[in-house]
Amino acid sequence: MDITQQTALVTGANRGIGRTFVEELLERGARKVYATARRPETLDFTDERVVPLRLDLTDDESVTAAAATAQDVTLLVNNAGISTGAALVTGELAEIRREMDTHFWGNLGVIRAFAPVLAGNGGGAIVNVLSALSWFSYPGAGAYAAAKAAEWNLTNGVRLELAAQGTLVQGVHLGAADTDIMDGYEGPMIDPRDVPRASLAGLEHDAIEVVVDDWSAMVKASLAGDPAAFYAQLEAALAG
Repeated sequence: MDITQQTALVTGANRGIGRTFVEELLERGARKVYATARRPETLDFTDERVVPLRLDLTDDESVTAAAATAQDVTLLVNNAGISTGAALVTGELAEIRREMDTHFWGNLGVIRAFAPVLAGNGGGAIVNVLSALSWFSYPGAGAYAAAKAAEWNLTNGVRLELAAQGTLVQGVHLGAADTDIMDGYEGPMIDPRDVPRASLAGLEHDAIEVVVDDWSAMVKASLAGDPAAFYAQLEAALAG
């Protein structure tokens, strides 16, 4: 994929990784970028190639309206997300459902709305920003991890279903990035700009999966072994 030829749409573009996706797309010469947010008036991009657009993953009408407006999209970046901190057994069910409504049902709704748009524009690509937590869980992230695991296999499923129309579907995995959503986290964090850099570089080589950092690579490698060893290591790290 030649980024200079693309019209992209980025969800959750008002801050964090979504904002850096918009900035990196512009730097790489994208033709146009629809920067979306629940409140597009909060967007402050000055580049004339940026088109602010309302899109709320949990509002079907806003998703449908965004797809009707952005009929020229060739690259869809599903970045918007939340982290409630809800535990699966003792947490509020409403918060757990909100995680799934956002990361699974919300992203699926956006993909379903834009799949015909991408097909009409030659296929294009979809990027789903996932997490190392697609592959494991830890205390305080039960709902988030479950929702990201669902989104990971959603990514695999739609990749197969959209292959016939020529749409490449890429999953992007990372550990902790230095964004607002990680407030209070005291572990090592990567520069959020590393995420779009790795993702877009991967698209240039048709990569269907991008593992951004060493932590995510380690977690993925652990899946081939006994999970008891990984979780013992994780427990020791948490205790230390």
